[in-house]
Amino acid sequence: MLGITKKDFSIRAESFNLTHAWNILRIICGAFMFPHAASKFAAGALNPGTVGFFAKAGFAPPEFWVILAAMVEVGTGIALVLGICTRFAALGAAGALAVAVYALHMVKGFGWTWNTGGYEYPVFWGIVCLAVALNEFKQGAAAK
Repeated sequence: MLGITKKDFSIRAESFNLTHAWNILRIICGAFMFPHAASKFAAGALNPGTVGFFAKAGFAPPEFWVILAAMVEVGTGIALVLGICTRFAALGAAGALAVAVYALHMVKGFGWTWNTGGYEYPVFWGIVCLAVALNEFKQGAAAK
């Protein structure tokens, strides 16, 4: 089932059954989006370092893109944690992480390991979010 249905917007008890590994993975994917959003702010305002990073990556105006990124991260995080529109939330989170990889590459060039400013971390979580989305699409198709 590819379209959005009323059921997609329901918070269901089975979405929190932690004996199902996919629920654990979905919830963790959502929870990991919140620190990304929080890092874009400092002392109640946009983090100047993050705004500068977005500017160096070519996002103009950078303040707009920082706010948009934070909104996407919070929105997809909430949806994944609650199991709402999971297929599309997981794709949105993977997309946000793909943009993060692009930005890292534009600013720092090729780099893999996270401790040197590389993009191994967002690539990993992007792939995990894609796996969650694919599983949800598979589950929707099986329910038909």
